[in-house]
Amino acid sequence: MPHPEPVVLILAPLGRDASVATAILAEVGIASESISTLDALVAGLDGAACAVMTEEALLRWDRNAIAHWVERQPPWSDFPFVLLSSRGGSPDVRLTDLLGNVTVLERPFHPAVLANAVRSALRARRRQREVQAYLEERQRTHERQALLIRELHHRVKNTLATVQGLLGATARSTKDVNTFYHSFSDRIVSLGKTHNLLTEDYWQTAPLRELLQNELGHYNDATTSRIILDGPAIELAADLAVPTGMAIHELTTNATKHGALSLPSGRIVVRWSVDRREAGRVLDLSWTETGGPPVKPPERKGFGSTLLQRVLAQQCNAEVVIAYEAEGLRFHMVAPLPEDRLVPAY
Repeated sequence: MPHPEPVVLILAPLGRDASVATAILAEVGIASESISTLDALVAGLDGAACAVMTEEALLRWDRNAIAHWVERQPPWSDFPFVLLSSRGGSPDVRLTDLLGNVTVLERPFHPAVLANAVRSALRARRRQREVQAYLEERQRTHERQALLIRELHHRVKNTLATVQGLLGATARSTKDVNTFYHSFSDRIVSLGKTHNLLTEDYWQTAPLRELLQNELGHYNDATTSRIILDGPAIELAADLAVPTGMAIHELTTNATKHGALSLPSGRIVVRWSVDRREAGRVLDLSWTETGGPPVKPPERKGFGSTLLQRVLAQQCNAEVVIAYEAEGLRFHMVAPLPEDRLVPAY
């Protein structure tokens, strides 16, 4: 809904000047308000578009307040005044110097002269307001860019640390170069998919459903529903999205090699919800496999198990439970969801 046009303030406490000026402006559709004192006019200048004043009104009161108001205007502002001077005399230089952006009209004036002067003042004020909006948008853009650069530094630093951790963990959990190459490459590709989602929102959030679709989507086809994804739309903050994306990749890889996705009859159901607790919102996510080969706990702890049980707990303050049940692996995670964004959304 558009804002109403700011009014023109009229300060002419003596004679009929106020009523005449008000009637002239009303005739041409310009809203005005008659003010009785200089202090009251100064109090209303912030919300006004123009002020019409008589010389005698300015001369009869202390002008320090209006001088201070004119002096403290922001850089974009040059408030327009219309000064009504006495007939046959020169305008008082003290008054024109004080007001700055002033149009002097000698009384008596033709109605069209006053209307045109006020229209010009209103156009000038509108342009000033446009400059204000432009400068404020530039400032917001500058602040947003500064935040983006900070977030980019943070994200690159975290990504390099993650890659270094993946490199060491993959090397420790593989026995030959070929296995290492494929395991490490797959993990980097998965990490890249998560970062693709993050960059769509200025490294802030990634949608959980798309994280899951990136890893599991191609296991469904037109005739089967091996993968069930059930939960609300939820955006994960970057520091939760990256380890969660890696965890989904490890669960998918394990399911492909040893679990539900290693047999045509296997199915995976992923359900999640957002719950409220005393400390704030939390993500409650469960991964359930059925229809695969019988499951038994691994004989040694590999990178995937370490990621699921330790990394999620340390980096995300998540509560993680993994159950190696005979009918299929079950994974359950409860992790806090940050409420604030570093970079505001566009």
